[in-house]
Amino acid sequence: MDYSTSPLFSPLTLPNGAVLKNRLMMAPMTTCCSFHDGTVTENQVEYYRARAGAIGTIIVECGFIDERGPAFPGALGIHNDDCIEGLSLIANAIKEKGSKAILQIYHGGRMVDPKLIGGQMPVGPSAIAIPRPNAPTPIPLTAGEVEDMVQKFGDAARRAIQAGFDGIEIHGANTYLIQQFFSPHANQREDKWGGSRENRTRFPLAVLEISRQMAKQYASDDFIIGYRFSPEELEVPGITFEDSLFLLDKLAIAGLEYVHFSMGYTLRPSIINTDDKTPLIDKFVQMRSPALSKIPVVGVGNVVNRSDAETAVEHGYDLVAVGRGCIAYPDWAEQIKTKDDIQLSINSDQRINKIIPEPLWRFPLVSSMVREISTKKFQSGTYRQTVKDDYENEFVINVELGQNFIKDLTLVNAEELNQVSVKNFNEIKDRILAANSPYVDTISGATSQCEAFKKAVTKAIAESYRVAIIADGGNPDEKTVDVVVIGSGGAGLAAAIEAHDKGASVIIIEKMPIIGGNTNKASAGMNAAETKFQEKVGIVDKKEWFYNETLKGGKNKNNPQLLHYFVEHAPEAINWLDAKGIELSNLTTTGGMSVDRTHRPESGEAVGGFLISGLVRNINQRNIDVMLDTSVTEIEFADGKVKAVTTIDEDGNSQRVNTKAVIVATGGFGANAEMVTHYRPDLANFVTTNHKGATGSGIALLQKIGADTVDMNEIQIHPTVEQKTAYLISESIRGGGAILVSQNGRRFVNELDTRDKVSNSIIALPEHYSYILFDEQVKTENKAAETYISNGFAAQANTLAELAHILDIDPETLESTVARYNTFVEQKEDKDFGRNTGMRHPINQAPFYAIQIAPGIHHTMGGVTINSNTEVLDENKQVISGAYAAGEVVGGVHGGNRIGGNAVADIIIFGIQAGDQAAAYSQKA
Repeated sequence: MDYSTSPLFSPLTLPNGAVLKNRLMMAPMTTCCSFHDGTVTENQVEYYRARAGAIGTIIVECGFIDERGPAFPGALGIHNDDCIEGLSLIANAIKEKGSKAILQIYHGGRMVDPKLIGGQMPVGPSAIAIPRPNAPTPIPLTAGEVEDMVQKFGDAARRAIQAGFDGIEIHGANTYLIQQFFSPHANQREDKWGGSRENRTRFPLAVLEISRQMAKQYASDDFIIGYRFSPEELEVPGITFEDSLFLLDKLAIAGLEYVHFSMGYTLRPSIINTDDKTPLIDKFVQMRSPALSKIPVVGVGNVVNRSDAETAVEHGYDLVAVGRGCIAYPDWAEQIKTKDDIQLSINSDQRINKIIPEPLWRFPLVSSMVREISTKKFQSGTYRQTVKDDYENEFVINVELGQNFIKDLTLVNAEELNQVSVKNFNEIKDRILAANSPYVDTISGATSQCEAFKKAVTKAIAESYRVAIIADGGNPDEKTVDVVVIGSGGAGLAAAIEAHDKGASVIIIEKMPIIGGNTNKASAGMNAAETKFQEKVGIVDKKEWFYNETLKGGKNKNNPQLLHYFVEHAPEAINWLDAKGIELSNLTTTGGMSVDRTHRPESGEAVGGFLISGLVRNINQRNIDVMLDTSVTEIEFADGKVKAVTTIDEDGNSQRVNTKAVIVATGGFGANAEMVTHYRPDLANFVTTNHKGATGSGIALLQKIGADTVDMNEIQIHPTVEQKTAYLISESIRGGGAILVSQNGRRFVNELDTRDKVSNSIIALPEHYSYILFDEQVKTENKAAETYISNGFAAQANTLAELAHILDIDPETLESTVARYNTFVEQKEDKDFGRNTGMRHPINQAPFYAIQIAPGIHHTMGGVTINSNTEVLDENKQVISGAYAAGEVVGGVHGGNRIGGNAVADIIIFGIQAGDQAAAYSQKA
């Protein structure tokens, strides 16, 4: 269809006479880049200016109308008159380009995170939390406060008028305050503002009425007032589509210029009655009242191309709002006039050109569209790969490569597979195409299958490289880089990133089929003292304390030179991660530490997956090659220098990689039972928490070129390991307030003593196992606990007595034990075992949980010897030129026992140092 005949580009007159020049709107999407007080930044003004012009109307992101109303960081404010000046800059920037400027107004209600409002609790219609994990319970508004809130919406409407906007959109969707008042789940008031459906319409109607009063008093007759709504709620009881029509009819009678569906897809059917596939817009057209039929309706969701918008109009929408398309293409309305196939992707180097503010760029909505542009050149074509998962399921995949990007993936044998496998493939495909990389996060619960899909892509890329090298007359069995990193755990990835950033060409070689190594299994956090995150929450800590406690925990066997470097550079490593988008700002403690210095993700999730995901994102951004399923068989050392490494892949292909420096970051040997028992016969038959690649191969490689080793018999067992699966139960659970009880129902140790002491205490019990016991509050504050429970590790009960029966423990004894511990928490003194950390809350919030645990092999403190420059040393303590090592492959850092949280610190601190030193060496060599 010629765009000139498309209904999208015809004008529309609203009920009040306002004329929109076309049917296209830019949907309201937060940029997250306002100042801390909600005032406008220059970035926002330029962002909207760039997107105005061809599009008929821009609905500016929602402005919070009250100080307790912002629902996200960097939110735009319209809560006081100081906001008017900045808002006028946005309005003028849009209107000067010829588009209408509408401002959305809202209050987050019970959706507001207390952290965004100075620790205050959010407000809502009733004291009912939104049914999401860790959601705060709102403070119910009094009748007088409801009246005040209506007035605040009116004041916001006045400010929008004074700022020069052409209209406002009342945000009655997305489970924010206005929707909460209409929701039978959120609003269970007994006054005139709640109860019956009729009463629940009072608040949105009052907001509309006061907005109309302000428009009549301060604006021209063509001032636009729209209303956005979410048609259904999943909560029970929740808003039904019939409820929404009831409300919209009343709003239409009161006077509106448009109503705006809030959905992820314009043609979305019911989310309640999933058997009915009829698009809600079709139902809306059929069921709307005479009054409502006179009000234009706006559709939004998954509109990318002109055909998407035209299909929406065909189903009954009068206007179509576009979100991601307008982010990816500031001139989207112009683009669709000539292009029929717009792709929702943004090249990673285009943020500034497309005038996308940095906070918005990092927002998941946008980051999912960012395609990393590779400097490598693929040989264009389609490469068929056959791969299998751990269950011998076979997948035939066509990988289509463009010259510098992954163009498409096709699951050739999809018809032979179940629907879940096909669904998983499609989701991983989307992630790979968006990242332009196979190194993306897997789907929870489908790791093996996802790794197979990703492997097909890595094999196709490798094949493409070989074809391209041969086409250029080169030798595909030989390549040259400045630095080779062996191992892709946290230490290897940190080293590769730092070496790249210091100007070196880098390649990572990993013998396993997946990135991450043992770091994937890390759960507690990263220890560091005197950090900005500790300072922010008022935690007083000293590097000296950190040093002394680590030395004590390591039985005074730690290498002082390495330990000093470790402690001094820990806060810098925290900042290094933060600068790369990997924020570890949530604080807890682990055994052997006296203060909260264990840094972890703000969400409370396990640190390992979070860390690897963030580091891989940085690897992708830098286009650092990763060779998976490839083992290094030899480090070539001649004339006193590292010359090359020899590799072999899973198909038996050998390759020589010329290099000036090698960083070995292959981890320890905790999964090598023969090696463990060689050094520690007493640990025979212990389960191991290590991934199967932790075999000590890097130690052997370095020993071949003369490396010395230290502390090889120092092998740590972790006290809390689920024995059937060898799954480690994080120390953060005990640090969060859990206790250990024996089969007789009593505590027997300071749960946060060092790991060796706690492990030995468990082994000394008659049954050689114990239970880690915690309550709902500990679970809520530690996301790892949810994983343990979902995996079936935990017994669960609503009372301690019920839990005791499940565990075959005397109920009175267990209740007495917990009651005694709770008194210690209140007194901040453990009179039985001297515990003085992690006593955060009494254990008294049902349900209660218990996991049976016993010690397992966890960490090998011994390894090759290095100096504080991470240079590998020979038996005479002389540097082996060009050889560096970091992480668990190294000995000496942790001495005779590793403190929980120190391993993650170790891999990042010394990984950064290895990358820095290897890059500098390679540039001089």
